[in-house]
Amino acid sequence: MNEIPAKRSRGLLMIMSAPSGAGKTSISREILRMFPDVRFSVSFTTRPPRTGEVDGKDYHFISEEAFRERIARGEFVEWVENYGQLYGTSKKTMDVFLERGDDLILDIEPRGARAIREHYPRGVFVFILPPSLSELKIRLLKRGESAAVMERRLKT
Repeated sequence: MNEIPAKRSRGLLMIMSAPSGAGKTSISREILRMFPDVRFSVSFTTRPPRTGEVDGKDYHFISEEAFRERIARGEFVEWVENYGQLYGTSKKTMDVFLERGDDLILDIEPRGARAIREHYPRGVFVFILPPSLSELKIRLLKRGESAAVMERRLKT
């Protein structure tokens, strides 16, 4: 007999964490492609979109003023300043998905993952390393990072 398993009462939280350029977004996209019922937590940022990025799909691109207002209202489960830009994860979005039993994936940098762990210790945390430092440099160059930004990313 083929029975459809009952939906869990609370969704599974998966946190993909890595330094910039290590592959967390590529891995997250592949998981979402393979498992279409998994949801993606779209982070907020003050940085400008990169070529091909879509507002509301890749990030919620907002002004620094709007971001700081959300901080003041306590809307982020975590937020960080990274390379002069602000990034944050909406607590409400996460809770809505998880409470209705949806599995949720986050694509987040390591400091943000540590903050998430404080609030959601039962999540599945995956840390990804690039194959090598030279490969990481190639990846950052391919996505159009300036030499100055690339050097900052490689130091942290």
